[in-house]
Amino acid sequence: MPVFAANLTMMFNEWSFLDRFDAAAAAGFTAVEYLFPYEAPPEAIAERLARNDLQQALFNLPPGDWAAGERGIAALPGRFDQMKADVERALDYAEATGVKRLHLMAGLADPADAAATIAYRRSAAYAAERLADKGLDLVIEPINGRNMPGYFLNDFGSAERVISELGHANLKLQFDIYHRQIIHGDVTMALRRLMPIIGHIQIASVPSRHEPDGEELNYPYLFGEIDRVGYSGFVGCEYTPRGSTLDGLGWFKPFARS
Repeated sequence: MPVFAANLTMMFNEWSFLDRFDAAAAAGFTAVEYLFPYEAPPEAIAERLARNDLQQALFNLPPGDWAAGERGIAALPGRFDQMKADVERALDYAEATGVKRLHLMAGLADPADAAATIAYRRSAAYAAERLADKGLDLVIEPINGRNMPGYFLNDFGSAERVISELGHANLKLQFDIYHRQIIHGDVTMALRRLMPIIGHIQIASVPSRHEPDGEELNYPYLFGEIDRVGYSGFVGCEYTPRGSTLDGLGWFKPFARS
């Protein structure tokens, strides 16, 4: 049975960030993820995780200047030193929270730009090596161009090649089913073929990115497929509730901690 992680950036927005941990646990989740933890002290997050017996599934390395429109800096030439410092900052939070995988955002750059490609591979290789020192996985995620126009890593084949060619055992694929369906479709066969390199899975309805209980994907079937292919990691609920978070959790009731 999949182990679902509530995404506290997108869900439980009726509460302040730290209180979302309490709300997610009360709703029956045993794990959480979010985009970025860096506005809260690591010890405060660690306390909420421990208080609620929650596991930290995933968070992202710092993305650059998010408010100014940056969506990661790994593929941006000239930002390597900042990326290295960001890895150390993320590792402080990883140590506090016990998380076992971090996501490296590529940033906004042309995939055909040779300088961006060199920068991205250098960043991914460095981050993977540094995380390996701590026993952690690094995940990379293709993101569709509708939600994030201009994102460098916008194709699953490109991500697969990076993972294969860099050859780091702890460099994995973040398989977001929502993004996969929009970019390529063929979700089930891709899950089967790519399972050996998948380090994290995320879900949302397509095309609206709401609860996984309708629209064009058959999530009950996909949940069964996730079990059939032997995936034992977390499934992140990276969706925006249609209304209140709690009112939209009917799909989750069979999986909730009692």
